[in-house]
Amino acid sequence: MANPAYVIPAPVIPTLPVVGSDALFPVHRIYCVGRNFADHAIEMGHDPNREPPFFFQKNPDNLVASGSTIPYPKLSSDVHYEIEMIVALKSGGDDIPVEKALDHVFGYGVGIDLTRRDLQAVQKKLGRPWDIAKAYEQSAPAGGLVPAEKIGHPSAGRIWLSVNGDVKQDGDLNQMIWKVPEMIATLSTFFTLQPGDLIFAGTPAGVGPLVSGDVLKGGVAGVGEVEITFA
Repeated sequence: MANPAYVIPAPVIPTLPVVGSDALFPVHRIYCVGRNFADHAIEMGHDPNREPPFFFQKNPDNLVASGSTIPYPKLSSDVHYEIEMIVALKSGGDDIPVEKALDHVFGYGVGIDLTRRDLQAVQKKLGRPWDIAKAYEQSAPAGGLVPAEKIGHPSAGRIWLSVNGDVKQDGDLNQMIWKVPEMIATLSTFFTLQPGDLIFAGTPAGVGPLVSGDVLKGGVAGVGEVEITFA
């Protein structure tokens, strides 16, 4: 069969590297879990009790490779960092049972959810979606993925982020309100999950603003690290 003739150039499929391999992980969608650490919920002025999880999305082409230098985002003077563990799915479906959820995980990585906080505050006040605050260009720095078959399924371990060498966020995965199997199971009731989906699993307390020239570095114990520089 001949290749299809597109009327415009077809978009490149966003990918993440796989640690220890030349293979690439193709990214389908990016889901983010909001306020999944109690201490972060408190610092953002919300109830830390175990309410049903909520989600928002970034776009796959918002990903930017670890080690990159990126510009300070436009239209904002208050951009915040949020370190997160990334869950990468190798398979999906609807209404996935909690006890079967980890069967769908390919591996794990480390990412930063960059947020134009001033724009988000305006959207919140108006009751509007967060897209312009969360899903803008280069808003999802990410490192390589490590297969679960090599490291298992992390449920505890340090998660941290430093700015110019000064540690700003320092928590533990065991502080997550909603655990990875619960995230996957809940998401699958709202969406048909697909191979290539990523889940940014939430951030601990300590989020804050950054300025041009800042170097962000963060990691998750046993998973990996991510680093990004602002021009």
